Amino acid sequence: MDRYHFTLYVAGSSGRSEQARRNLEALAAGHLGGHADITTIDVLSDPEAAETHRILTTPTVVRTRPTPTRRVTGDLSNLASVVAALELPPLDQPS
Repeated sequence: MDRYHFTLYVAGSSGRSEQARRNLEALAAGHLGGHADITTIDVLSDPEAAETHRILTTPTVVRTRPTPTRRVTGDLSNLASVVAALELPPLDQPS
């Protein structure tokens, strides 16, 4: 299985940011069997990263590996939508 890499862009430690972080970590551990790396960028501390990567809303998660790049915004609570948007293996076929 390919190793996945996600970058999660958040704005501080808001409830929505923390929920997105927890949901992404659960997705990586459970659905991807831990075959994922997650980098979190706080756009309040690093606004240039948000501008460079064209992040307009937070939280936003960007899947950079495997290519092509995919992104989704929100707290990532709708697992089926997140899996579809990030083009991850179907939910009925966990890794």
